Amino acid sequence: MKYCLITWIIVISSIATGCTGYPRYLNFPFDGGGRALNSRASDLEPKVTSTYIVFISDRNGSQDVYLFDAQQRQLISLPGLNALDEIASHPSISEDGRYLVFASSRQGKSNIYLYDRETEQKRNLTSNLQAEVRHPIINAEGTQIAFEVAKDGQWDIIIYDLFGNPLEF
Repeated sequence: MKYCLITWIIVISSIATGCTGYPRYLNFPFDGGGRALNSRASDLEPKVTSTYIVFISDRNGSQDVYLFDAQQRQLISLPGLNALDEIASHPSISEDGRYLVFASSRQGKSNIYLYDRETEQKRNLTSNLQAEVRHPIINAEGTQIAFEVAKDGQWDIIIYDLFGNPLEF
């Protein structure tokens, strides 16, 4: 497990630093207590900016969203984000790290959530949408969220603004 995670970090570091060619190795220390990036937990679905790595992990016994600051080399606290009765998946982050989006399943219903790190508020963007949703991604500027929606028997893509309003193109 540790070898796989270190390999994952090597690939992530090359993406995060914009290097091409050979990846640069970042030596994130192993922490058996799960307080750092390199732990015994299953860390899944990483998304990277120039500074941050957002990912899903089961390190606290539930499938939650975590944020790691690669420059400060520490996990960032996300108050009010994770809930014991939700299964989080497919995180994405704006380039400046302010906004995180992710899919979450609660009692068999999937929704897309937006978390604002500045206000420490989590909002359900799709509570009024009567459809299955998945795979959200936020643009680098943090102004638009695209995700898949299953409506009328097929998967389509919808783009929302930060307030949960669909955008027309």
